[in-house]
Amino acid sequence: MKCKICKEKSLIRLRAHNISLCKDHFLSFVLDRVQKAIRTYQLFAVGERILVAISGGKDSLALFEILQRLGYPVEGLHVDMGIEGFSDQAIDTVAHFLTDRRAPFHLYSLLDVAGVGITRMASRLKRPPCTLCGMMRRYLMNRFAWEHGFSSLATGHNLDDEGATLLGNTTNWHVGYLAKQAPLLPASHPRLVKKVKPLVLLSEREVLAYSILRELPYQEERCPHARGATSVKNKIALNLIEYHSPGTKIRFYQEFQKNRTIFSQPEPTHHQSCSVCGFLTTREKCQFCTIVQRFHDLDSAPSDSLAM
Repeated sequence: MKCKICKEKSLIRLRAHNISLCKDHFLSFVLDRVQKAIRTYQLFAVGERILVAISGGKDSLALFEILQRLGYPVEGLHVDMGIEGFSDQAIDTVAHFLTDRRAPFHLYSLLDVAGVGITRMASRLKRPPCTLCGMMRRYLMNRFAWEHGFSSLATGHNLDDEGATLLGNTTNWHVGYLAKQAPLLPASHPRLVKKVKPLVLLSEREVLAYSILRELPYQEERCPHARGATSVKNKIALNLIEYHSPGTKIRFYQEFQKNRTIFSQPEPTHHQSCSVCGFLTTREKCQFCTIVQRFHDLDSAPSDSLAM
């Protein structure tokens, strides 16, 4: 097939958009889609300091590279969650990637803040690692972004990620989550930063193709705790529908965003300072510090008392 724009031999077929593109025009297409998301959802303002959360995977590396190419002032943050046999490789991947692009690299470690990594913590508390990791990672990203004066925290959630979340929230009618699921989550307090998702108009396949064509050195190994996650099952379901009806995922997400206001917005949250870490919370002690304290209480308890 031929490229829709230049009529040369195409490299990739995008069924959702009913077009085929050569390498150069596909790369331009990806940048255009990100710029469209930024404009449509008003993600950034002029002069903002943007912190990009970089895990080491294809999506976060692609996001950083794209924003840098578009001329946005970006810095990278990697949150080390202490996942045994995985985190060290992720840190090396991110460090080399940002060094090659002469970009600032910030490393924030759960071990330094809590004194323990997520693998050991989840095992000791008998909690699902993914759920625990997500909550603690968000705390660390928010805290670092605010303490270091950033105005936006950008994450690499793509269309498949957001579609899977949307499918889960609608099938379970999590109205509160639906009201807040958007490419832009404004800061609800002066000590918080807004969250943005510039890749929401790009599918996982499109981001993967971009990463390969740009030869981005992303970490191919998936987090060992991600196996069996509900989001993976939702992605499989959406991909099956997409196969039979191309364009379903983008229509599902964009039409939801147009009508999201039908869901009642949550009441304003009353924030206060955590009695332990001083960061924002809705109660005396934040969830992060509560979990960390619970771990250390269990870890220091005599073995015979745990058996009782």
